[in-house]
Amino acid sequence: MATHIRHRKTRIVTLEQGEELMAHCKPNDIAIVPDPDGWWTCFIAEDGSVDKYDIPFPTYNEALWSAKAAAEFAAE
Repeated sequence: MATHIRHRKTRIVTLEQGEELMAHCKPNDIAIVPDPDGWWTCFIAEDGSVDKYDIPFPTYNEALWSAKAAAEFAAE
């Protein structure tokens, strides 16, 4: 079950393995998505396109810290 928090007016959505990104996210959300290689931090643009970092983070906490930092930057 996807969960979300709000940080600096940005919604950060954490998905579980196998959940569809666009079923739970909307434009301007940041998603944290697990896969066997780690935790991906994904950014959903206004047009619905998705961008993410080149490699996943090894832990959920690192992905969450990254998402919060991006939310801080977006709030400026």
